Amino acid sequence: MVSLCRGRYCVRLAQTPQDIGAAQRLRQRAFLGGDGGRRDADPFDEICAHILVEEAESGRLVCCFRFLTFSGGGEIERSYSAQFYELSALRRFDGPMVEMGRFCIDPDCTDPDILRVAWGAMTAYVDENNVEMLFGCSSFSGTDTREYLDAFAMLRDRHIAPKRWLPKVKAPDVFRFATRLRRKPNPKLAQLRMPPLLRSYLLMGGWVSDHAVVDQQMNTLHVFTGLEIRAIPPARKRLLRAIAS
Repeated sequence: MVSLCRGRYCVRLAQTPQDIGAAQRLRQRAFLGGDGGRRDADPFDEICAHILVEEAESGRLVCCFRFLTFSGGGEIERSYSAQFYELSALRRFDGPMVEMGRFCIDPDCTDPDILRVAWGAMTAYVDENNVEMLFGCSSFSGTDTREYLDAFAMLRDRHIAPKRWLPKVKAPDVFRFATRLRRKPNPKLAQLRMPPLLRSYLLMGGWVSDHAVVDQQMNTLHVFTGLEIRAIPPARKRLLRAIAS
């Protein structure tokens, strides 16, 4: 069970259809815009656990994500990410894995503690269930690659997946930034344009695919992102566990 309260925020597992509906409406606003009446929903909602981050005082939903647990890489083809990436290399991964997806924060909220509390809750789940890898699709808003060239150049230079796990191309529309981008990154601009969730993964030792998928349906560019738990720097683990405990 995921349950955590820290400062202004509490994290809990969605329990009812109304909870999931609230998460779907927030996702719609965060990814696709709108007035909150429509919902972002797909068949994976039925098999995933949904995590809600709410303001403790008001109960307002400020962040949500979902996750799907796997006993090992042999189950990787039933993941959401496998629709977009050829993940045969990860079939050899022999430890428990969790796919983290549809992570979003209310566009009107800018408090960095929201992301910290969300990661604290995920850290508690990882520790309790001996998870050895987190993975998912990290999204850039919009589908114009020109907005993110410095960020992609930084990913190319520093954060491409090790060859033993490297995803291959599967989606019909991709941006092969690792081989086609000829640009020296501006580190400041790269960090400014990097999505906060992806930035967090990278700070913990995460890695990405060598290409981005152009997802017109979700109006995003996304990269496959993996994080082996044993690769997280000890100091970073202590910080996350301090939030989780």
